Amino acid sequence: MVAEGARNDRTAGVDEDAVAAPAEATPETVDPKVAAAVAAAEAAGPQNGETVRIDSWIWSVRLVKTRSMGATACRGGHVRVNGERVKPSHSVRVGDEVRVRVETRERVVVVKRLIRKRVGAPVAVQCYVDNSPPPPPREAVAPAGIRDRGAGRPTKRDRRELERLRGLG
Repeated sequence: MVAEGARNDRTAGVDEDAVAAPAEATPETVDPKVAAAVAAAEAAGPQNGETVRIDSWIWSVRLVKTRSMGATACRGGHVRVNGERVKPSHSVRVGDEVRVRVETRERVVVVKRLIRKRVGAPVAVQCYVDNSPPPPPREAVAPAGIRDRGAGRPTKRDRRELERLRGLG
């Protein structure tokens, strides 16, 4: 027999009325897991006016794959904050417009929340407002000159056709 006070270790210390009553509906219904992750990211983020480096921020909100790629993009002039090219150590603030050119696409985002740690995609989306133009359709980006596997080395005629398709010749 189990005593009534210790029914389940998981429910110990939890108010049953709070569990049974539904949470107040907010205008944006957020998944509890996402809300917990956002809270954890904010707790690990900058406190009381501290700033975040731009290379770290674009990495943490998943605009680039690695922080070193973010720093390289800044050094190469592919990152602009409020219209100006910036170094990787530039401080970003809430409300800044960040333009990042990644591969063939330009991402335009407005900073909503500062974070330092890399977070999951659902949490990262809540840290910025995406004003990017839509990506081109996949059909428009057709690969030119893909050969069948095992077809061997291209002939001179094949090479000239590939160059003509690519616009090189």
